[in-house]
Amino acid sequence: MPGAARPGPMGANVAGGGVSFRVWAPDASRIEVRIGDALTPMRQDDAGVWSALVPAIGPGMRYRYRVNDTWDYPDPYSRSQPDGPHGHSEVIDPAAYAWHDAGWRGPALRGLVIYELHVGTYTSAGTFDALIDELEELKRLGVTAIELMPVAEFPGAHNWGYDGVDLFAVSHRYGGPGGLRRLVDAAHGRGMAIILDVVYNHFGPDGNYLLQFADAYLTDRHVTPWGDAINFDGPGSEMVRRFVIDNARAWLSEYHIDGLRLDATFAIVDQSRRHILEELVTEARASAGNRRVLLIGETYENDARYLRAPADGGFGFDAVWADDFHHVVHTIASREQSGYFADYAGTIEELATTINRGWLFQGQHSRHFGESRGTSSEGLSAEQFIFCIQNHDQVGNHAFGRRFSHQMGAGAHRLWSALLLLLPYTPLLFMGQEFAASSRFYYFTDHKTDLGRDVTKGRRAEFARMANFDETQQQQIPDPQAPETFAEARLHLSERDEAANGEVYRMYQALLALRRRDRVLSRQDRAAMSAVACGEHVLLVHMCHGRDHRLIAMNTAVGVDGSAEALGVSLILAAKAWRPVFSTDERRFGGSADQIRFDERLISLPPQSVTWLEATDPTLAFRLLRRMRRIFNSRRNARG
Repeated sequence: MPGAARPGPMGANVAGGGVSFRVWAPDASRIEVRIGDALTPMRQDDAGVWSALVPAIGPGMRYRYRVNDTWDYPDPYSRSQPDGPHGHSEVIDPAAYAWHDAGWRGPALRGLVIYELHVGTYTSAGTFDALIDELEELKRLGVTAIELMPVAEFPGAHNWGYDGVDLFAVSHRYGGPGGLRRLVDAAHGRGMAIILDVVYNHFGPDGNYLLQFADAYLTDRHVTPWGDAINFDGPGSEMVRRFVIDNARAWLSEYHIDGLRLDATFAIVDQSRRHILEELVTEARASAGNRRVLLIGETYENDARYLRAPADGGFGFDAVWADDFHHVVHTIASREQSGYFADYAGTIEELATTINRGWLFQGQHSRHFGESRGTSSEGLSAEQFIFCIQNHDQVGNHAFGRRFSHQMGAGAHRLWSALLLLLPYTPLLFMGQEFAASSRFYYFTDHKTDLGRDVTKGRRAEFARMANFDETQQQQIPDPQAPETFAEARLHLSERDEAANGEVYRMYQALLALRRRDRVLSRQDRAAMSAVACGEHVLLVHMCHGRDHRLIAMNTAVGVDGSAEALGVSLILAAKAWRPVFSTDERRFGGSADQIRFDERLISLPPQSVTWLEATDPTLAFRLLRRMRRIFNSRRNARG
């Protein structure tokens, strides 16, 4: 289904000495713009779009739409809701901001290091402007792109953002449209990108007035985990498709956002001739002009279609979240087998397969989903797979908000962190993992009384089913509605300077610096990488380019001492002149500085450690000289 024509911008737009208003309400008999006590009638066109020009007003003016002479509602295209989703909309002029990033060309996918954060809990102030003060430190860490959890207007004082209801309005809690523009501008000035989470698979329940304008926003023809689906392929869907495409374009053009991460794309159902995901990706790129933008899909499907070009029948995304790596790592480290972890054996061999392929499931049957899952990853590049060991879902959707370091301990945290950052895939860090933050990250909301009570009950019932909690244990699960649940999720950034946390922080800095400077790893060449399991506890990942070789040697158990042959290590690999360059067991990172050796005669690896080794093949001239010396020595020995 082709996208709708764009005869004019929707919402409130400064034009012609006043403000032009346009809203889609195909079923309404009368629409008026209310500004103060004044009502201005609007005229409807054949597409069901109502419009009016109100003279002598401008930015900052508050307004609402009166529908059918009954009630006033905020604008579906509102750029600002200063009093939240239930209040008045505010006229914003996107052209009023003076940008300073004319030379910014956008981020490259290769070399990307993504740092996911929640604006409201990253700093004590919880605003865009407070985050600007942390940009220099994030840059020193080695972050190249900050991924913001959704910032569209949400109900109440705090929320994860995935139940946003005013998709075009930047949350006033974080600093509104001006605050977001200042943040993006400041990030670009430091050579850093801003990626934004957006939600096009469902609309939130609290403050959602879309159905007051058009029933066609939703359809019962498809069902999502959150109820009725957004209508992308039924009657009236042309304007619904335009609604989400306009939203994607607005973030990229009006706010200079560098990329969008589309939430739960597996739940976006569209049986049209042209899938909404492909149309959205194509339109989003066009809106950015000559600037590079990144489009990322969050899906468990392991479907190469996401990453193929539209000309080849794909959606055209740059990258996808590749969950298999996280799930295999989690299963090895925790031995958990509930929920979707039931699909994973939790072995080093399975980990090696996942690293080699990018994702583990490539058409095998999934016990959890009850059907085959995945396609071949052949031909896809390493940077197109986003790997992590934790993210907002994997931390916040645990009953008690435990981070990886809380669950697995300091040694395992260093181990798996190093593996993540030394692989050629695109790494994603979740805020605070770089210094093993002490704060939990809970699921939190601030809904109205009845809905909030239902959220609390539903949350506790969900974990009761998953973990077999009795009633007493259920009551100990933090209440998403409680103010202290939100408050306890805030980071304590001062921990970066504390002893134990500082050791982890220095390790992350060292790893990201190595990742940038190493001429083999920085190529992110999956075709020149091979991972192999050596027994139950040792993983080797070999990478090369020309004469340069790199080796990740990971040991998940007690210290290893043995010959290459005894450990099942290839003698050809072991024969190289390996030089240890980095180890998680170094004293500066809180380790014991145990001796490391890797050759044919002895391989010695510390317990629960990752070691990075380098080797360079000798030149042809050197090999010939060495061969001649061997012949000479053998003849001299023969002569006695």
